[in-house]
Amino acid sequence: MARPPSSSRPLRRLDSITDVAGIEVGHFTDSRRPTGCSVVIARDGAVGGVDVRGAAPGTRETDLLHPTHLIERVHAILLAGGSAWGLDAASGVVAWLEEQDVGMPVGPVRLPLVPAAVLFDLLVGDAKIRPDALAGRRACEAASKNPPDQGNVGAGTGAAIGKVFGIARAMKGGIGSASVTVDGVTVGALVACNALGDVMDPDTAQVIAGARSKNGKALIDTRRALLRGELPTPHLAGTNTTIGVIATDAILTKAQASRLATVGHDGLARSINPVHTMSDGDTLFALGTGLSGKSPGMMLLCTMAAEATARAVVRAIRAAQGIRVGKLHLPAACDLS
Repeated sequence: MARPPSSSRPLRRLDSITDVAGIEVGHFTDSRRPTGCSVVIARDGAVGGVDVRGAAPGTRETDLLHPTHLIERVHAILLAGGSAWGLDAASGVVAWLEEQDVGMPVGPVRLPLVPAAVLFDLLVGDAKIRPDALAGRRACEAASKNPPDQGNVGAGTGAAIGKVFGIARAMKGGIGSASVTVDGVTVGALVACNALGDVMDPDTAQVIAGARSKNGKALIDTRRALLRGELPTPHLAGTNTTIGVIATDAILTKAQASRLATVGHDGLARSINPVHTMSDGDTLFALGTGLSGKSPGMMLLCTMAAEATARAVVRAIRAAQGIRVGKLHLPAACDLS
């Protein structure tokens, strides 16, 4: 496994999910394909929730996050490329956390609880190279409270967007992060965007990146193209997906964490169109560390969650760099500006 080439130029931003007290983020990037994984760690545990909106998800241990189920706190969330194979990386996260004595006490040992979600990036390079347990371990070893790199790193390394009319007319996706703070409470998001649809600026509704014209030189605006009657290319279910984690230092119940994950999808809807399709497995997790000692109410927290999620999507795309893998060329937003 190798580090990303210098040409990938990951972007670092100051406001990010690591502004949330108790949260660390680490990436592992495998430049051979390219692919990778990202981990969000809450060493002391965090109240967890999840909402799966896409019709073709790839997940692990999401059922335990249901508000009526026994387990309340989890210790990390894994986001990975590699489709279903990428779920193997969660085993490496579990093993590493156990070595750090992080987890739920179970008799003489501690059991780390690590839900996970994956995105499909197998069309970019050698599909036999996928994140594995070692990749998950490496992401944990790289984790810190510093603002995480963004763009062509971690789970966003092989991501592509704007594939409604085929991968040949798509553009480079990526991973991004953002945070919002109000009255001493912070909500942050980390999102790996591999959407079927275009990505838009939520403030202007202008397409930033997505499906391109047949000559590859211009954006066509997928929504308007579909409404004009342009026929989409057939897609296998699950060959796209936007996955992410919303975290806050507010005090949350498990039901509130679930609601925060649900409302986070509003942020996806503001920044991706079309979203939640039959070919996407869009999944958002929510974590509450409670370390602010405050509970400002769900109206404010939900507004902050949607905002941070939308900003994280946009940053993922603005930070991405174009790549060439074999005959496939995926330009980035910066290449068309």
